[in-house]
Amino acid sequence: MEFCPKCGSVIMGRNCARCDYISEEDIKLETSQKMDTKKEIVCIDEDEHEVNPIVDEPCKKCKNPQCYFWTKQTRAGDEAETKFYKCTKCKHIWRE
Repeated sequence: MEFCPKCGSVIMGRNCARCDYISEEDIKLETSQKMDTKKEIVCIDEDEHEVNPIVDEPCKKCKNPQCYFWTKQTRAGDEAETKFYKCTKCKHIWRE
């Protein structure tokens, strides 16, 4: 990038955008960017790998003693989060 010696404006091509200054040489802008190789994205099937913590809460459907749980903000920000449970055996989901 070249600046006009008279007014300090950026010179586009050979002419200054503000004043009547004309540059002796054409300005060429060159850019380069180093590209890293793309990393492989690994997708995890939800049915194969549960990442939620397991708690002792009986299933409402099959009475299994353990389930996964997570929380989610389902209402306004000033209200409490909703707690969801998922049975480790029958995969039944309910909320509290």
